[in-house]
Amino acid sequence: MKVFIVGIAGGVGSRLARLLTAAGDQVDGLYRRPEQGERLAAEGIHASHGDLTRLDAPALAGLLHGTDVLVFAAGAGGEGGTAGTTAIDGTGLTTTVEAARLAGIHRLLLVSVFPEAWRGREVSDTFEHYIDVKKQADVALAATDLDWTILRPAALTDEPGTGRISLAPALIHTDITRDDVAATLAELVHTPQIRRQILELTQGPEPVTDAVRRQTRN
Repeated sequence: MKVFIVGIAGGVGSRLARLLTAAGDQVDGLYRRPEQGERLAAEGIHASHGDLTRLDAPALAGLLHGTDVLVFAAGAGGEGGTAGTTAIDGTGLTTTVEAARLAGIHRLLLVSVFPEAWRGREVSDTFEHYIDVKKQADVALAATDLDWTILRPAALTDEPGTGRISLAPALIHTDITRDDVAATLAELVHTPQIRRQILELTQGPEPVTDAVRRQTRN
C-alpha cells in the first residue's frame, strides 16, 4: 500500500518509513529542511519537501495522490515555543484532516501522547500547552468521519527496541522506545480492522504483532 507520513524526518516517522519501505510498501512523506530530505534519500526513502505550517489543505492534498493510509507523526518538539506547538501539533493536524478529505483518503493514524506524560519529571514551561494542544487534536480527529486511530505512546526513549509492548485503551504511564512505537505503527497500518480506537502504548511483555492482533478482538 502507499503510506504518506507527515513528519517523516522525525524520530518516529523516519523509523516507520524504514520499516514500511523494507516491507515493500510505497512510502512518501513531508519533511521541512533540505538536509532531512538528503538523509532520507540516502536511506532509499522518497519524501516530499514542504512546511506544514505554510501549506494549506489543497496544497497538501496535492501531495497525497494515491495514498491509502495517512500517518500524522509530526511534532514541534519544543521548537517555536507555544506558537510552534499550536501551528504543528494543532493547526497542522486540522490541515491534514482537511487534505485527507480533499484527496479522498479515509484512514488516518495520529501519534498523540499520554495525558499523564512526564508527570513528576522535569518539563519545560510550555509542556502543559503541548499536552492541551495534543488533547484538542485528539478531540478534533475523533469527531471526524475518517477511519482514524489515535496512538498515545508513553514517554519516548532512544534505547533499542525490544519488540515487546503493552497496548490497550488505558495503561499506566511508563516509557516506550521510538523503535517500538514505529513497529507498532507499522503493524497498525496493516491492520485496517482497528479503526476509531484510542490506544495507549508502553513497554510490555507482548510481541508487537500479538498486541495489535489482540485489539482486533476487542
